[in-house]
Amino acid sequence: MKNYHLKNLSKKRIFSMMMISALCTAYPSSSFADVSEVQITMQTVALKGQVVTESGEPVIGASVMLKGTSNGTITDLDGNFILNGTSKGTLVISFIGYITQEIPMNGKTSLKVVLKEDTKTLDEVVVIGYGTQRKEELTSSVMSVKAENFVQVTTPDAAGLIKGKVAGLSVINPDANPLSTSEIVLRGSTTLKSGTSPLILIDGVPGELNSVSPNDIEQIDVLKDGSAAAIYGTRGTNGVILITTKTSKGEMKPTIEVNSYVSFQKIAKKLPMMSADQYLEKVKEGYTGAADYGSKTDWLDEIMQTPFNQTYSINLRGGSKNTNYIASFDYASNEGLVKRSKVETIFPRLNVTHRMFDNRLKIDAGLSGYQQSYGIPYNTNVYQSALIYNPTEPIKDENGKWTEVARDLYYNPLALLNETQGKNDATNLRMHATVTVTPIEGLDIKWLLSREVYNKFSGYYETKNHRSTTIQNKNGYASRETHKNQADMTEFTIQYNKAFKGGHSLNALAGYSWNKNNNQEAFMDNYNFPTDDYSYNNMAAGTALKDGKATEKTYQEEYKLVGYFGRINYNYQGKYYLSASIRHEGSSKFGADHKWGTFPAVSIGWNLKEESFLKNVNFLSFLKLRAGYGITGTIPGNPYLSLNTLDLGGYGYYGGQWTTLLRASSNPNPDLRWEKKKETNIGLDFAFFNDRISGSIDWYNRDTDDLIWDYTVSVPPYVKNTITANAGSIRNRGLEVSLNFIPVKTKSFTWDTGINFSTNTNELVSLSNGKYSSNGYTDLGDTYAPIQQKTHRVQEGMAIGNFWGYKSIDIDENGHWIIEGADGKPKPIAEQQADDKKVLGNGLPDWYLNWNNTFRYKQFDLSITMRGAFGFQILNMPEMNYAAPVSLGLGNVMEKAFDNVYGKRPLAADQELQYVSYYVQDGDYWKIDNLTIGYTPVIKENKWIKGVRVYGSISNLATITKYSGIDPEVNVTGLTPGVDNMYRYPSARTFSIGVNLNF
Repeated sequence: MKNYHLKNLSKKRIFSMMMISALCTAYPSSSFADVSEVQITMQTVALKGQVVTESGEPVIGASVMLKGTSNGTITDLDGNFILNGTSKGTLVISFIGYITQEIPMNGKTSLKVVLKEDTKTLDEVVVIGYGTQRKEELTSSVMSVKAENFVQVTTPDAAGLIKGKVAGLSVINPDANPLSTSEIVLRGSTTLKSGTSPLILIDGVPGELNSVSPNDIEQIDVLKDGSAAAIYGTRGTNGVILITTKTSKGEMKPTIEVNSYVSFQKIAKKLPMMSADQYLEKVKEGYTGAADYGSKTDWLDEIMQTPFNQTYSINLRGGSKNTNYIASFDYASNEGLVKRSKVETIFPRLNVTHRMFDNRLKIDAGLSGYQQSYGIPYNTNVYQSALIYNPTEPIKDENGKWTEVARDLYYNPLALLNETQGKNDATNLRMHATVTVTPIEGLDIKWLLSREVYNKFSGYYETKNHRSTTIQNKNGYASRETHKNQADMTEFTIQYNKAFKGGHSLNALAGYSWNKNNNQEAFMDNYNFPTDDYSYNNMAAGTALKDGKATEKTYQEEYKLVGYFGRINYNYQGKYYLSASIRHEGSSKFGADHKWGTFPAVSIGWNLKEESFLKNVNFLSFLKLRAGYGITGTIPGNPYLSLNTLDLGGYGYYGGQWTTLLRASSNPNPDLRWEKKKETNIGLDFAFFNDRISGSIDWYNRDTDDLIWDYTVSVPPYVKNTITANAGSIRNRGLEVSLNFIPVKTKSFTWDTGINFSTNTNELVSLSNGKYSSNGYTDLGDTYAPIQQKTHRVQEGMAIGNFWGYKSIDIDENGHWIIEGADGKPKPIAEQQADDKKVLGNGLPDWYLNWNNTFRYKQFDLSITMRGAFGFQILNMPEMNYAAPVSLGLGNVMEKAFDNVYGKRPLAADQELQYVSYYVQDGDYWKIDNLTIGYTPVIKENKWIKGVRVYGSISNLATITKYSGIDPEVNVTGLTPGVDNMYRYPSARTFSIGVNLNF
């Protein structure tokens, strides 16, 4: 008897596992005992046969029926069948995922049937928590994107492959730093203090978006609503992204796939800073702060480069009847726009699946991970300094020394780049093994073990020519840091599939999950070294540590998560669907009185197309109404918030001498518990005209209660004046619409297009409860020096993401700001009061729109992805800091610094920098995000090459926006979204050429 692990088998075998017991019940006269033991005399045997795929793989559980009769059977675990009775008539062979065949018997006694895949049906298979389902059976909001529909883009992680493909999922790449990863938010902000990223599972094992090579991914499924994600308990609050990697399938000759591409980048847009000639004009005009140092230097050009990036991926896979394997290796070398920002990454992977004892036992084991190496990490001061450093300053003085000024936030960018040394090595190793036992058909008992180990070493050194020595007299500075994280997991599940007479079908799941995470860090620094030759490799040579002026620290934390879960999926006649799940979960992060929480979910579906009143409506292909409700939780990042932690501080006189005291550093809270997100989702799935038009509509409401936040308490009785506790709630609501069209489909030409739209509104309903209270708001964010004000206000009854500051309405005749006071009347900025501040806008888009197109003409293909965000504002911090005449005293300024404001006159030279609404600009944008052209030539049959595809692409091709900054695509995560940081790494346009080879 055979058994197949879901993540390492073809979709047809997934269906075999799910439906074989149903087919047994449907044809009780032809049980597996009948087929395997063949206790039938030869006189009664009409036909023996086998059903296989085009690759020769047996099809398990295929239906073999004599047309027009109830005489039928199903194929066994080797694809074989025996049909008793007459030798006349027409045989009908069918199985989900394949094109049904009708074959005249004509007295045949043996037959081999080859089924062809119905790719349209196979595409409807989606991955859900701990299993798979046909899309038709889904009762929750789940979106699946297959590899052939990925965005063909150079991407740092898996999220880039589905950017713009999933309604409600925001994927942001705010800069071109080769170390950056995507920022993702699903259906808005649901928490104040915890993370907002969805749970990432790679073949069922927790990971990160960059834990797997994008070239090694077969499918990405997104569980969007609470009823789908509740099976993961506290980890599912922000949604779940399930990544399925490529596998080998059944008997398969060894094949090799090679994917390679090279690319280069150009800065997408430069801030219009004054050139040396423009700056010298201001010197001649006598502007305060402008000074001529005799040179002409384009500092931004000096630090920039044209990066050349290259990626090579090789994939080997194959298999026999009992054993399958896949081995892959990726190498990626990515340079950044800023010099000395090169990252090299390798992704090795090996996975083996072996079946034994007539497939009653299956063992699946794999090793994967990555190794990443780079020099010094990007220093945020380099780009900012290149913008504002005086363009008349020489790079070096007459003595060959870097020109430096003893002033904070004003550095020679080339000195920062060239007078540092460093190395960073990060290694991620992921190991997993799964043992699956199938004692009876339809029952799978699975045990999964996994371990992920992450190690990172960082070494950093500033030479004696660095400003840390020339300005701060450190005489060489070095630091070393190590980091290790180990995540262990074991899961035990039992899953049973059964179909009953009368059209009833049941899938039942029960499981146990255990997770432990251990994190360790160590850091030390030192300075005053005798020579630069030691770099960071002889830390003891510095004298600062001996003098008590340097740092040495270590840290370790550990936490556990345990869960018991179950789920039932019920299907009646393909019309009515029910799914119900529950997870009981405990975490060491919570208080002694609230270690455990329970997270239920239920969802239903109604396939209206199968009802008699719609079944004969020919233009309607599919119509299903679904509704779901689920509760999930949230875990805080710090594992010790509920405990009374201690630290060293202060001195006490004991035993005749002064002794360092051990004292409480936090208040314990045994009542600290889960945040609970309660989500309702109502959806409609539809298709018309043989799926030429299809789509879905979802409306959701999310209420998150018991928000974790820091509250002020009195001392005594508390030992500290703050405590972390549960109080308050957030509400998110939204609408998501996905539409897919095939406007043109001929023998030579096809046009596929998809549009998805999503909107989200949120409100901080409360920040208090009966025990803990606040003043109803908190101000967050930072404009940095010299303004140094908070940027956002989080307030009860208002939306998350509100900018909070002074509303500018005009300037006076002298060029000073006029703001709107608390009473709504104009007043000079010099008379500002705290209560004059107002909501200036919001950094979270009201709605997103994405439009994806694919054109195919013979062997050519063209894909265009476009996306936009609308109804939000951006705080343009570069303009706020660099577009004012007063900034000439701090360095270079933007060309527009001397333009008229409000159409009247420039700002006054003595108007100090201010955070006012003038710099909070509309951020609406529409991007032509990616354009890819490919060619797949027809390859004549040969023993070497099976397929070739060459392509070229442009990413971040064009942006349509009124926003005046370098890129309107800015941070949308956390409580302070929408800020265009003046330290931001610039954005890039990427040009790529690639080739895919199959051998």
